[in-house]
Amino acid sequence: MASRSADAATKAIAELKDITGREAIFVKLDLSSQTSVQTAANEFLSKEKRLHVLFNNAGVMDPPLAMVSAEGYDYTFATNVIGPYLLTTTLLPALLAGATSSEDGKARVVTLASVMHRLRPTIDFDSLVDGPARVELGETALYAQSKNADIVLSKEIARRYGDRGIVSTAVNPGILHTHLMRHLDSITKMILKPALWKASYGSVCLNGKYLIPWARVGDAQASTQDENTGKFLWAWLENHTRAAAAK
Repeated sequence: MASRSADAATKAIAELKDITGREAIFVKLDLSSQTSVQTAANEFLSKEKRLHVLFNNAGVMDPPLAMVSAEGYDYTFATNVIGPYLLTTTLLPALLAGATSSEDGKARVVTLASVMHRLRPTIDFDSLVDGPARVELGETALYAQSKNADIVLSKEIARRYGDRGIVSTAVNPGILHTHLMRHLDSITKMILKPALWKASYGSVCLNGKYLIPWARVGDAQASTQDENTGKFLWAWLENHTRAAAAK
C-alpha cells in the first residue's frame, strides 16, 4: 500500500487485516515528487516481481496556486498525472509479469478520473509549469484539466500495452465525501454536501473503459479519445520524467 501519509496507511492496513486476515506492506509515496515515485517503485520491484492490479487513486483537488511540485510543475498535474504515469511505466515489468501469470492473461491499471474532466476538453501544456497560463486557468480548471489528462493517459496505456495483457481503465467514482476536498472553501463544501455520497459507495464499479456511478460504462469527453492527443501527452510525460526514470 503506497501513501504519502504513514499514519493514514497504518490505519488502512490495520482495517484490511481485520477484514482479510492478511497484512499489507506500507511503501512511502508522494506522487507530486518524481524522486519519491521512482524510489517507491524501485522499493516495490525489489520486493515483488509480479503486479496484477495497480490503482492510481491518489490525488489532490484545488490546492493553492502557490503550490508547485519539487520539479517545478503545477502541483495538481504533478500529483494527478505525472506521478501516476511515472509509477505505472516504472512498474510495467511487474505488470507484464502479472499478466503472464494470471489465469485470464491480464493485469489491470485503474486510474481515478472525474466528471470534472468535462470542464477542460483540452490540455494547455503551457499551464503545466508555473507561469501566466497556469495562473490564468486557476485552481478548479487545473484540476479539471488533470482529470481530462488521466482519461487520455488511461486510454493511451491501453493502446500501447493492451495486446500484452494490460487492461487500463479510467474510473469516475462519483462525487464522494473524502479528504480530497480539503482545499475547498467552506461555502463550496456546504453547497456540495447534499450531493456527496459516502466514500464507501465509490467501490461499486465494474471493469470497463470509462466507468461512471454506479457500475456503468460511460462516455468520456470526445477529445479524450483522440489518439494524437494521447501520443502527444505520452511524449510530453516521457520527456519531463526522463531524469527520474533514469535513476
